[in-house]
Amino acid sequence: MRRFALGMMTSAALMAGLASQVQASSKDYSKSTKTDLVTKIMGNKSYQVYSSLKLEEVTKKVKTKTKEKKKYTVKKKVAVKKKSKKGKTKYKTVKQVKYKWVTKTAYKNVKKKEWKFGKKLTASADFRYAHVQSKSYKVKGGKRYYYIYVDGRPVGYVNEKAFALSKANVVSQVSLVNNPSDSVGFNAEDAINYVTDQHGSLVDNDSVEISCKSAELNISDTGYVSSRKAGTAVLTFKYGKAKATSKLMVRGDAKEGISSADVTPVKTDLPEIKTWSASDGASLSSSSTITSKDAVSSSHKYWATKTMSGNAKGADIETIFYHPAVLSAPGSSNLEAKVSSAVQGIDFYDNDLVTSNLDLGQADNWEAWGHMVYYNMRKVKKYKWQLIPSKMLSFNTWLSYIKNIKVSPYMKLGHGQSVGSTKKYVYVLANWNRSINWSNSQELIRVKKSTMEIDKIWTFKVWNGSAKYPRIFLNADVIDDNTLLALFHNASKHRYEYWKISRSGDSFKAKEVGATGSDLISNSAEVQGFVWNSAYDVYYIAFNDYLFKIGAGLDDKTDAGKLLNYYEFDTGHREFEGLSSYGPELYVNLNHPTETLKVNHITK
Repeated sequence: MRRFALGMMTSAALMAGLASQVQASSKDYSKSTKTDLVTKIMGNKSYQVYSSLKLEEVTKKVKTKTKEKKKYTVKKKVAVKKKSKKGKTKYKTVKQVKYKWVTKTAYKNVKKKEWKFGKKLTASADFRYAHVQSKSYKVKGGKRYYYIYVDGRPVGYVNEKAFALSKANVVSQVSLVNNPSDSVGFNAEDAINYVTDQHGSLVDNDSVEISCKSAELNISDTGYVSSRKAGTAVLTFKYGKAKATSKLMVRGDAKEGISSADVTPVKTDLPEIKTWSASDGASLSSSSTITSKDAVSSSHKYWATKTMSGNAKGADIETIFYHPAVLSAPGSSNLEAKVSSAVQGIDFYDNDLVTSNLDLGQADNWEAWGHMVYYNMRKVKKYKWQLIPSKMLSFNTWLSYIKNIKVSPYMKLGHGQSVGSTKKYVYVLANWNRSINWSNSQELIRVKKSTMEIDKIWTFKVWNGSAKYPRIFLNADVIDDNTLLALFHNASKHRYEYWKISRSGDSFKAKEVGATGSDLISNSAEVQGFVWNSAYDVYYIAFNDYLFKIGAGLDDKTDAGKLLNYYEFDTGHREFEGLSSYGPELYVNLNHPTETLKVNHITK
């Protein structure tokens, strides 16, 4: 059960906290204090990162001072008692012994232990958007210095003040569609980017206290806010000293999103096409421990072996980039810590590539969470980026790569294949891969490219006339900041529908813009990618190793819904995991190992 509004602390946690305080305030230790492997969130302040931190024995000349009692004599005139005949006092000189304290200075060699930093590597600011982890620290002068892993590679020590200490970062605004038929509501945890403890370690979202202040809305015991009626609320997120708020609104128009699926589908003359099942897929060949044997050093090229036109070499796909096998440290067992190489979706905008990374099998889970990764493809080296989590690259080479990668916080991704991006933002339609065609709302998440953190969440609904005929989209392509194109498989009527969803402010309108009168694949294979190519006004739909090309009719260059061609590629049972298009180019993604490939000749 999640905890909301009331924080609880076990006796074990209390004792651990007290022990932690004792260690932080005690004498320096030469050995590392080990902790669980935790994710660290970098703060805005920059500190030096060192290759090592050791308590070493050194010999130093120490200045000593001693005091001695020294004897000395002085001469003194002493009066003689007898007076002369003339009445004058007579004096005589006598010697008097006295003593004084004298300070003597000397030097001697003394052995003592001192903390010594290793080589200065870089500033912690270089890791602001990387995935940083730690499982040990040393205490120097009462300050903790954590040994950090960055994007999977062991690096060095940094002062814990480099982390975001006791910070809560949440989405500032959430806008929900008014949906009287939504049986689930909005999970308030979806609005969390990160919350940290006093040492900058990522806190599990279930440990964050969430409360709701509203005259119309309330939060359930499991942390969901209903969107069945209009209203506004302020959500407060708290853990220890970390605190943040988010404004939530359920929009007023209950009819928003109701449309009509009235487009006549275009018939096809497809033969019965079957593809293999997911259980027949390729075995995993990438790992979190990279060696020279694991790294792929040549490109893959796959030709289409079957097409609708009968041209056996009507297209080919060729590797342009091998992804890092993992971007987290070995032993990252929990899902928040692990940045897997299992990519589910990709999107290009100019030279920016973004991917949705979920651990194997997570895309099928209810409310699947994972990470998004940004790559600056201007700096990408086709083969060497596989080695990022290892120490096979020189530090400077590795650092130049890291500066061109950003890893998002742990976030809701759903199936992860409804991904699109613009110049400033990345969008994810975070729907569950195994959801039935229910009438619940669909969640659209916007991520800022500059930080790879969520900055806005909307929900919308699309119904064909009423809640009895909803349209849930498992695949979508965001084409600009106000528009997405979505694919719906109407299995009962054996057709695919294409929908255009437009946003104005916080409200959404939906319109069916095409339909294809076919299931395309006859044995119920799942769609593994959907994208619109703006240069040629066509859709591409991927199933395992099949790719279908269909007219979009959005720019009057093609007939909407008309099947133009299909291609089967002999990938060795490596299924397509996401499609992307930018300008005239088309890209696909394959896993085992994870690589992005460019499609050639297909638009000609």
